[in-house]
Amino acid sequence: MDYREYWDEIYVKTEQFNELISAYWNTYSNIGTWQFWVTLLFFVLPLVLLFFTVDRDRIFEVLFFGYTVHILWTYASMFLERMNFMNHTYFLLPTLPYSLNITASVLPVGFLLLYQYTTKHKRNFYMYSILLSAVFAFGFAMIEEWMGLLEFHKGANNFHIFLVDLAVVFISYWFTLFIKRLKYKHSKK
Repeated sequence: MDYREYWDEIYVKTEQFNELISAYWNTYSNIGTWQFWVTLLFFVLPLVLLFFTVDRDRIFEVLFFGYTVHILWTYASMFLERMNFMNHTYFLLPTLPYSLNITASVLPVGFLLLYQYTTKHKRNFYMYSILLSAVFAFGFAMIEEWMGLLEFHKGANNFHIFLVDLAVVFISYWFTLFIKRLKYKHSKK
């Protein structure tokens, strides 16, 4: 196959995939299913909690950390889903990332509230992050799996989610510290 033939085939397969995923959503994940409403609750409730609990004095720092968690977890989830290591089988819309309720709400809000708490009260961020990652991977993800909202494939399991959680949270933390340091150096000038 030459360049154009590949892209023509990719275009056709993508159109077929989009039609298939839309038909699946219309049948099994639409607004009339309990799974849709659970997925929506997983998206909305953490954001409502965040609205009432975020430290408004440090809002940009805390939200920057949470946003970094969101972006990194979204990319990780897209990779894991595209490579068929895991799938979120019910989702808000077929045009959005399937794990959006988790990567844009549950995980970022959980970890940013942890970041807010540990940095304000001088607690060990790493230890608390390990504990919360374990809760998300071995508690929350297992409940999602039990409810049929999440499936693992190709040998992937909750321990792998735990490791991705740690990588995402630690990188987000280090990146936030780096940005804070840059801001501090700039403000001293």
